Amino acid sequence: MSGQIQPVILGADIGVYALARSFHEAYGVRSVVVSGAALGPVAHSQLIDNVLVEDGHDPRQLVDRLVRLADELSGRQLVLMANSDWLVRVVVQHRAELEPYYVVPFLSEDLLERISDKATFAEICQEIGISVPRTIVQDFARAGESGWQPVPVDIDYPLIAKAASSADYQDVEFAGKKKVFEIGSAAELDALWDSLAAAGFRGRFVVQELIPGDDTQMRSITAYVDSLGQITLLCSAHVLLEEHTPSGLGNPAAMVTTRIDGMLDQARHFLKSTGYVGFANFDVKVDPRDGSFRFFEVNPRIGRNNYYVTAAGANPMRFLVEDRVEGRAVEPVVVDREILYSILPHQLLLRYVLDPALRARVQGLIKGGKVAHPLRYAKDASPRRLAYVAAAMINQVRKFRRYYPEVTGTGF
Repeated sequence: MSGQIQPVILGADIGVYALARSFHEAYGVRSVVVSGAALGPVAHSQLIDNVLVEDGHDPRQLVDRLVRLADELSGRQLVLMANSDWLVRVVVQHRAELEPYYVVPFLSEDLLERISDKATFAEICQEIGISVPRTIVQDFARAGESGWQPVPVDIDYPLIAKAASSADYQDVEFAGKKKVFEIGSAAELDALWDSLAAAGFRGRFVVQELIPGDDTQMRSITAYVDSLGQITLLCSAHVLLEEHTPSGLGNPAAMVTTRIDGMLDQARHFLKSTGYVGFANFDVKVDPRDGSFRFFEVNPRIGRNNYYVTAAGANPMRFLVEDRVEGRAVEPVVVDREILYSILPHQLLLRYVLDPALRARVQGLIKGGKVAHPLRYAKDASPRRLAYVAAAMINQVRKFRRYYPEVTGTGF
């Protein structure tokens, strides 16, 4: 390794803090975080040096700042990370400018575009025999032209609608915008199509059958594929409760790490079939009607909730650094240690876990102290940090009371 390792991370959310924490746990290093604003999760941290740009949504500003930063940090081994789709896309599209300075552990632009689009992802899965919900694609490329009509949808209501590419949807604004829509009727779907067309959205939306079952039917997979194409890290988790705010819908708020080999085998098959490299994060739902694993999407990056992997004993940053910085082959690991990852007060979480066996399992992990909260780190426990974490926990209670007061049969 030439020079000290220096993580540089784009963004400012809880997942960015989790990456900085994982780097600190593995290598004792501080991370540089580049964003438009030092938000709560990364503010006042002893692990992080915040570097601000005027407009955190402007790719040019971010890339220019990264190039200048590389000059300021010369002599160190720079590793660039991001954990939101649009920021990964910025990095990949500007790879030629960034790679002279940074390790850039992401996919090629071509593969990134294919797999991060939910419509294309569904097509790839069907081709290679991985189960997905039934999917219809609505293309808005010509929505501004007179005579444009949306394609008919013949999936039973209620159904799910979401942007095929979250990066295309990032800057579109309209009343009632959500990350994922549960649509109860044809009239509701027509109203959504009208809103998207009027807001200037010109990407693709996918309409999918609603797989029944609450949040506890969801599963998460984190994988790392090294530069030789070997899958060196696999970790799966049983989701207990997801976030339910309009912008955060679908992000796990609590999970138990659980080794689920049948599901991991399918993830392996996908990664090998597509020639994937780097981190991948799959969202999967167990269909209660037949027990099958329905793959919803793959995020072309490590997930926002990546800390569950570190907490279960397999720090993902080690797999990355040993592969891309030290050039060493790592012995593959499939995580089988059980821990509870949660950003919620225990009482709040337990209100939503209705299955007695699952509830007992969660209570056992709490009693045994096998619990991890990414923001609660003994080596970063200044009074301001502790106050922020306490306030964030109280805020979770408020958010669930407002957006998801009780468990529903669909998780919506």
